[in-house]
Amino acid sequence: MPQHPESGLASLSEHLQRHRIWGLLPEPARRTLLGHMKLRDVGAGEDIAADDGLHEQLHWILSGTVSLRDAQHKEVVALQAGELFGLHAGSHLGVSSALAHSACTLASLEGHSLDDLRQELPALNYLLPGHGVGAAQRPRSGAGTAATDPALNLMTTPVRNLIKRAPITLPPDTSIRDAAQLMSTQRVSSVLIVEQDLLFGVVTDRDLRNRVLAVGLDPASPVADIATLAPMSIDVQNPAFDALLLMARHNIHHVPVLDGQRIVGMITATDLTEQHSTSAVYLAGDIYKQTTVEGLQAAAGKIKRLQQSLAGAEASAYSTGHIITAITDAITTRLLQLGEARLGPAPVDYVWVAAGSQARSEQTAKSDQDNCMVLDDAYDPAQHGAYFKALATFVCDGLDACGYIYCPGEMMAMTDTWRQPQRQWAEYFARWTSQPDPKALMLTCVFFDLRAIHGKSALLDDLRHGVLQRTKGNSIFLAHMVGNALQHQPPLGMFKGISTIRSGEHKGKIDLKHTGVVPVVDLARVYALAGGDSAVNTHDRLVSAAAGGAISEQGARDLRDALEFMASLRIQHQARQMARGEKPDHHLDPTEISNFERTQLKDAFTVVAALQSVLAQRYTR
Repeated sequence: MPQHPESGLASLSEHLQRHRIWGLLPEPARRTLLGHMKLRDVGAGEDIAADDGLHEQLHWILSGTVSLRDAQHKEVVALQAGELFGLHAGSHLGVSSALAHSACTLASLEGHSLDDLRQELPALNYLLPGHGVGAAQRPRSGAGTAATDPALNLMTTPVRNLIKRAPITLPPDTSIRDAAQLMSTQRVSSVLIVEQDLLFGVVTDRDLRNRVLAVGLDPASPVADIATLAPMSIDVQNPAFDALLLMARHNIHHVPVLDGQRIVGMITATDLTEQHSTSAVYLAGDIYKQTTVEGLQAAAGKIKRLQQSLAGAEASAYSTGHIITAITDAITTRLLQLGEARLGPAPVDYVWVAAGSQARSEQTAKSDQDNCMVLDDAYDPAQHGAYFKALATFVCDGLDACGYIYCPGEMMAMTDTWRQPQRQWAEYFARWTSQPDPKALMLTCVFFDLRAIHGKSALLDDLRHGVLQRTKGNSIFLAHMVGNALQHQPPLGMFKGISTIRSGEHKGKIDLKHTGVVPVVDLARVYALAGGDSAVNTHDRLVSAAAGGAISEQGARDLRDALEFMASLRIQHQARQMARGEKPDHHLDPTEISNFERTQLKDAFTVVAALQSVLAQRYTR
């Protein structure tokens, strides 16, 4: 998309033809679309639209940048050339106006004209499924029905939009009885304890039940005696999705909202229920209630239904991965808690670390386990070895029972090699980066994607910092990593058509994981290693790589969109399998999807192959 297009319908026609999605429409359809669009030039700092004028039109940014603002005129979303906005976006984003951040050229389409075009051009139901910001950039793999991505709503809705009332606060010396009476009068399930205008703690109706009635505590006692002190909180400007993950990962249902240190309100799991996609919160709560592996196994059985629900709601692959992974984190953490309850407290500090897709927050219902343990250097094998071996075995066996099968390569904490003190891990990485043989490269791919799940996270933070210092700018090591990454090629034939598997169990199918998603993961990992970037999620790595100049902004957007589309196809494919009572896998029969989607899939593969070639040339030189 040129940054400074010429005005006029002739230029707009060229843009429609070159657009990576609208360009797929037949020429007569593009002419029809062109006839309904109006061009408009807007100067930097000028208002584009507000309120009804914003939400009754679809706007396409041909050049320049646009800032979408809320009712307080604070920026909610920043958009660039090629992106769309308008048409009811404010119903879930809190957007009230659009401002030209720089000089812009826009093509606009009236909402009623778009409705008519949907009837005339059914393909637009794939391109514009949700009538909202970004909907056209991420086509769905459904039957073309219009649907809103509720998990995307959570990611783009600021926490401030969920606050319904001013905070209910009390000083710490208030009696429990008075606190309960206030909660009853105000019809709230929690109250914030505040001292000198600072958050001191939180008391919920559960605290009244478990910490007062159940133990016979005197209601005249100060409420501070039963409060959760220094509770987890969230900033008012964070997306609501962050609140969802906070609740799911820590088994909490009330989160204070702060603006800096100022208390502005409280949000609950019920508030998020109204925004959809929150069964993860309740499933995580159920997980933390379990006291046996068998109980966890039953809870884990609900994950497939959770993924089916997210797929049915057409949640993005990015948000689905984070939600499914949050449940895996909860199961892992609960197993560690049960293990410590059985074996006693750990004799030295440790951190349980997820690797692979769990570390990247990119899991689906079809996942094995990759994990390890980093122990404090005070670890003594003779004194402490038996304890940590027993703990790791208990957790890995429990994960297997819950459906996370043992890693075929035994890259798990129950394997002695991957349960070591920090100094040994530092030696591992030093050896792998200085002598990058094939096995070392494979291990680096697995163990560079790491995220702390439970324990002393500083043990992993220190280790990763040292590793990134070794890899940043290490051209010889990076050249080997690129060569290793190129072993996973998109399935494109000689004439750039999609090439299916030729023989065996999956003949005629496409491996969406190893020839689709994994090549993008590999590229993003190389960018992160080269730039010394600590991000772990693939999408986040691509954003950082573009910001650091390792890849162009356009290239990073293309890769992110390709990843999102391929991962969404995989999630929808697995949902269909689970609905039929089949085990989910990564192998898609191209006949399951429409011709339109097959064209998009080929384009996604082409984008990945092109950027693999660019990286290969860079490091070959």
